[in-house]
Amino acid sequence: MANSGFQLLGYFLALGGWIGIISTTVLPQWKQSSYAGDAIIMAVGLYEGLWMSCASQSTGQVQCKIFDSLLSLDVHIQTCRALMVISVLMGFIAIIVSVIGMKCTKVGDNNPSTKSKIAISGGSLFLISGLCTLVAVSWYATQVSYHFFDPNTPINARYEFGPALFVGWAAAILVMLGGSFLCCSCVIKDRRGQQFYRQSQPSTAREYV
Repeated sequence: MANSGFQLLGYFLALGGWIGIISTTVLPQWKQSSYAGDAIIMAVGLYEGLWMSCASQSTGQVQCKIFDSLLSLDVHIQTCRALMVISVLMGFIAIIVSVIGMKCTKVGDNNPSTKSKIAISGGSLFLISGLCTLVAVSWYATQVSYHFFDPNTPINARYEFGPALFVGWAAAILVMLGGSFLCCSCVIKDRRGQQFYRQSQPSTAREYV
């Protein structure tokens, strides 16, 4: 029963992290305009994400423009796009596979060993999904930091970390933590089953003798 609860905890942690990954992919606030060193605060805030750039005015009006050309984008933006899309797809597959492999469900094969292997596969897919998100968000943050501290970058053209990056880091940690819980719960159970089988095997042999 405790093992099933551990699997459920890992599953819901990973599910919440996967929702956060989707939010991170869609949000345009991957980086936001910085006013460091400026004496005058601008009335327009600039944001950029993987798919669009937005301008937020002091009146509350927001105008967004989708990037026109894919090939004209920087390499790190194209790579981050691919990694985030892969992460979302991997997470979706992991959700389905994990449901089939968990003990508390009656879906698929009822063999405990087979369900454990399926659950481990789902947990591994969650780990890959979280790793892709972590790489994408960290790489993007590295580029933002590099251009911010570059002396050749004008002060009014510098950007800082946007809220989407922090959401991405939190989502990646949740997904990887949930995937680890799914994998560890099944591995511990299999080891206990193997030890029990090895200990009980000599006694059964003596009974036949």
